[in-house]
Amino acid sequence: MDFKLTEEQELIRASAREFALKYLEPIAAEIDEESRFPMEVMTKLAEMDWLGIPYPAEYGGAGADYLTFALVVEEISRSCASTGFTLSATTGLVMNPIYQFGTEEQKKQYITPIAKGKKIGAFALTEPGAGTDPGAATTTAVLEGDTYVINGTKTFISNGPIADVFVVIAVTDKSKGARGLSGFIVPKEAGGISVGKHFQKMGLRASQTSEIIFKDCRIPRENLLGKEGQGFRIAMQSLDTGRIGIAAQAIGILQAALDESISYSKERVQFGKPISVNQAIQWMLVDMATDLAAARFLTYYAADCKDKGLPSSKEAAMAKLFASEAVSRHASKAVQIHGGIGYVKGTKVERLMRDAKITEIYEGTSEAQRMVIAGNILR
Repeated sequence: MDFKLTEEQELIRASAREFALKYLEPIAAEIDEESRFPMEVMTKLAEMDWLGIPYPAEYGGAGADYLTFALVVEEISRSCASTGFTLSATTGLVMNPIYQFGTEEQKKQYITPIAKGKKIGAFALTEPGAGTDPGAATTTAVLEGDTYVINGTKTFISNGPIADVFVVIAVTDKSKGARGLSGFIVPKEAGGISVGKHFQKMGLRASQTSEIIFKDCRIPRENLLGKEGQGFRIAMQSLDTGRIGIAAQAIGILQAALDESISYSKERVQFGKPISVNQAIQWMLVDMATDLAAARFLTYYAADCKDKGLPSSKEAAMAKLFASEAVSRHASKAVQIHGGIGYVKGTKVERLMRDAKITEIYEGTSEAQRMVIAGNILR
């Protein structure tokens, strides 16, 4: 792989950085404090064609590639990890399964309005008793004539409280375990959908997360995504794509932690000299920069594999595993470099540390990534 970005990719990266500095940097602390979803920013992202970067223009996308998608998520997350995640989840978890498994009519009906910022999507897989193990799901979809009736509770659903359309994984044949799962497109107006517990999270507080409860929710048969029994495959392929976005998000947070740490270490004077001259501080910065470069190369490689149609499940898992553990480790070091002020609420590194941890958990924990990687290298 040629790690040199194209001129177009460099321009988009620069545009994303400019966008983030103008629209996100000034409000990131505020929306984190208020747990407020910045819908106005989502509208602007749609205007830039960044909500559907890797999808064809005929569906409202930008017709670009997944590496470009990763670059934009990275730069957005560098200023606001909550917005970066919303962008990543919208592209990887919501639009991707519809694009990969949906009919032409489904693609035009659902991808286009999401890409244009007219609707918000959510991916409903996780349940109280089914996280890493989707086969343990209990939400059911029962076919009655030409209508599926969905019942059950999904939890930790990103965008849940504000979503207009859900990609739902539900059980259609309990006897088959994971092979009895199917995917569905469920518009909110179908009825029988309510928002349960709204979670107040440690980090990513501007990203909305809740339970979603389906009670006798009826959707037409044509809202089946793909075929019955493909739900597990739909979920796994969606997560593979989503993990590239989460790795990019982690890179953005880590870049911000490094930026803040370098700046502060040059300004903070102790014993008559900047703390940046101290070897202990320098080594922390060096380790940050080195792991940042490694995470970036792993993530860009995973995106490049996907763009070329090569196997990318292992590569995406490796990128997410390394990037998420690196950012969690180094965001803590950034707080250490800042000392007492880094522990004060409202300081950027304090927010970065809170935001970093979730990258090791959602869209597959670090332990789940190791399972994916082991399954690939041992077969």
